[in-house]
Amino acid sequence: MDKLKVETKRMLLQPMSDSEIEEMMAEMHSDDLLAAYGEMLAGCRREPENRIWYAPWKMTLKNSREYMGDVGFKGPAKDRTVEIGYGILPSYEGNGYMAEAVQAMIRWAFAQQDVDFVEAETDPDNRASQRILEKCGFVPNGKTGEEGPRFVVERPQTT
Repeated sequence: MDKLKVETKRMLLQPMSDSEIEEMMAEMHSDDLLAAYGEMLAGCRREPENRIWYAPWKMTLKNSREYMGDVGFKGPAKDRTVEIGYGILPSYEGNGYMAEAVQAMIRWAFAQQDVDFVEAETDPDNRASQRILEKCGFVPNGKTGEEGPRFVVERPQTT
């Protein structure tokens, strides 16, 4: 069986294994990132049946398989809503990769059962992240989370 993946025009997005998450954490120098990836790994182990909703999905270029960053969700759907998070290495910023990856993961999420909304939150000063959300169709929902303002995109209605 092929490993789960989402393809975009330029990238492959694949959920990381526990060992890949552990390897990444071993090289982290940010306490905040270490805590975030620790939560992801704990979710993968605590709920193996929902692992896909906790694991970071590595972003790699199709032609070189270079790691560029990751994107993923913060757990399975609650009230038909999942929350997305993402990060990209500085050397890949400004090329549209993150918006491409977020759009692909939104489509993937909407193809899953029980997901009608994707939410995100970002630091109020992080305009780059807010621009990515805007490009992907997110709108402010008027709420504020731990990191800052919250945004939402709704599954397109089909007739």
